[in-house]
Amino acid sequence: MRESATNKSMAYQFTDLPLKTLIGPLARAEDLLARLDERVAKSPVREGFVERCHFADAAAALWLDGELVHVEDLVLHDVHMDIRTPTHELTRAHAVLRSRRRILSHPPAWALSSVGILALRGREGQGGYGLSAGRAGSEPAAATAAAGADDDAGESLAEGTDQEDALAEELAEIDAVLARSSRLLAGENFAPRVADSPDVDTAGQGARSRDAASLDSLGPLIRDLDWDEDQRLADWLAVVDELGGENMPAVLAAAIAWDAWQDIEPLQHQHWLGNLLVAALLRERGKVASHLFCLNAGLRVIPRERRKSGVRTTRLLAVLDAFAEAASAGLKQLDRLALAKGQMERRLRNRRKNSSLPALIELVLARPVVSAGLIATELKISQRAALGLVAELAIREVTGRGRYRAWGFV
Repeated sequence: MRESATNKSMAYQFTDLPLKTLIGPLARAEDLLARLDERVAKSPVREGFVERCHFADAAAALWLDGELVHVEDLVLHDVHMDIRTPTHELTRAHAVLRSRRRILSHPPAWALSSVGILALRGREGQGGYGLSAGRAGSEPAAATAAAGADDDAGESLAEGTDQEDALAEELAEIDAVLARSSRLLAGENFAPRVADSPDVDTAGQGARSRDAASLDSLGPLIRDLDWDEDQRLADWLAVVDELGGENMPAVLAAAIAWDAWQDIEPLQHQHWLGNLLVAALLRERGKVASHLFCLNAGLRVIPRERRKSGVRTTRLLAVLDAFAEAASAGLKQLDRLALAKGQMERRLRNRRKNSSLPALIELVLARPVVSAGLIATELKISQRAALGLVAELAIREVTGRGRYRAWGFV
């Protein structure tokens, strides 16, 4: 029998925090996050900033796991313009990218609801496992809000669905077939599990469902059977609920939630999801409402000895510094985009009023990478005219090849 919500919260205690030690870094992080959120909300380059945050944070998530994924490779993979065969690490980074987009496309409370967590884990329709007592009562409201968001954001999600990573799906299917074949050759009886049908508005959900089925088929080879993910996740959500009841500052609550995730370790194969949920907590609390915060990018600049320290105070100071570093980097990225916008707009002098160059500038700022076909489609011009506009704008070519080229600055 599962423990009660009161006993669950005992999995992680935060009653004896050294506030005198934390108050300085906390104030700095609170100030920088508030400043970043205000600037992003009012920035004319907000769309481009948000897209670049998705890619940078996804690459940083893999870096924290010890894998190197170049942001430019991830950008080209996302638009199906790979210059080499995608690696397993690149496919994982793309899964992080899709999850970030999905969280931001829903209401702030969706990601931390049981509906949202099951969806992000690729387990829709499998019941409300891992739901804490505090969130059980609000589940119908969260499901209704998520359904409303799906209706409102149908068009924006349709584009993501059209760009779903077909290669990742094929590789996942091959992995599942190999796993079943290996077990059959070993003489085991195996009945393949039918994965839940993916939602039509979910980019990459089919691939994640097949990945989950493949992992389940391998069983003890890659999973610890004593690792109760649902119970651990319920313990973590109980901590999050208790943080909300304490009326704690949003950044400090997010820092404690991050440390609790590292301590409880709910998921065996999606540990990176914890950082996204912490960023979603900041969004739910209204601290960073204009975008999904890049916590992975901030943790990347913090030494591993501090992030993995055996002393909780050291870990909390490390994550507070990560919040501040990520916010500071975000402010610099906004300045960089604004400067690039000003430099490109100088080329509009003495241009005719019906020129397509201003529209191209907006497109380049909004998208990390653009191709001749994309420019021609968006601006309703020929591909030859698109190549001419790119030459006038003098933006960097990122594929390094003569055909099927793409341009932009990441």
